[in-house]
Amino acid sequence: MEKSRNTSDDFIEKAIAAANSMHRDELLFSYKGILYPTTICSPETFKALESFEARSDDVILAAYPKSGTNWLSQILTDLIAISQKKTPGSERSMNPEEPEPIPNLEIGDAKKFEPLSKVPSPRFLASHLRPENLPKSIFKNNAKILLVIRNPKDVATSFYHFCNGLALLPSYETWDEFFTDFMTKKMAWGCYLEYLSEWNKYADKENIMTITYEEVKENPALSVKNIAIFFGIPLTEEQLQLVVERSSFQSMKKNSDKTHGSFGNVLFRKGGVSDWKNLFTEDQSEKMDKAFEEHIAGTKLGKKLKYDLYCKA
Repeated sequence: MEKSRNTSDDFIEKAIAAANSMHRDELLFSYKGILYPTTICSPETFKALESFEARSDDVILAAYPKSGTNWLSQILTDLIAISQKKTPGSERSMNPEEPEPIPNLEIGDAKKFEPLSKVPSPRFLASHLRPENLPKSIFKNNAKILLVIRNPKDVATSFYHFCNGLALLPSYETWDEFFTDFMTKKMAWGCYLEYLSEWNKYADKENIMTITYEEVKENPALSVKNIAIFFGIPLTEEQLQLVVERSSFQSMKKNSDKTHGSFGNVLFRKGGVSDWKNLFTEDQSEKMDKAFEEHIAGTKLGKKLKYDLYCKA
């Protein structure tokens, strides 16, 4: 899987170079009412995505930015390697001369879908999109989706540092300025609480497993085991421990130069829980609490987030 990550690396580095010459106001564009990064997404890709044909055995990861995408990507790609009788970390490209296309569905140009259609099953696919903006074939063909969610205060905190570390997104001089944009739906990939609300409509479907960032952090081995069971991938105890070790924050940060190049320093910052307490004022905390109550509290996903445990001082 290293090769596909390097492919992503090359694309991201070119996108960063392009973003460096752009004005802040040009870094995001709106598509169907939601903002996306100009240098890595495009209307043409979104249009092509509509006709993308998902397979019933695709392994799909759905997560809002900074909710654990890279962490769970590591786990899922290792599980796929094991299901294919391969050693996690070894390359699985069909043709070494043709690097695998970027697995994130909405990132890349519209030409990516033809080579993506040639990737052998099971394919790993990821997306930050809301369910209504994903290809309809995913739900029609009952492809299994792992939905990863994280407490909103830590999502906001991690997103803030991410924006200031990555030229692809508008940076912020102050946390207060960022918080205002986060709460007024001016973020790339849209409002997180609305994202949760939309995915909650699908939470009872048998082909969707929801897991929280916090529960994976609390018990990585049990989480990996449950994910493997959901996708029908048998694991030996030795394989389970290997996946857990390779997906630890320390291991991923240590290997980030190989897996993500210079981009790794931005992706792997702390990997913890409750960092929000270092930034949120009491007033901001109360505003988030109120918004959470209005959007998602009391729903299946809202209860799963254990908001009172992770988001109350």
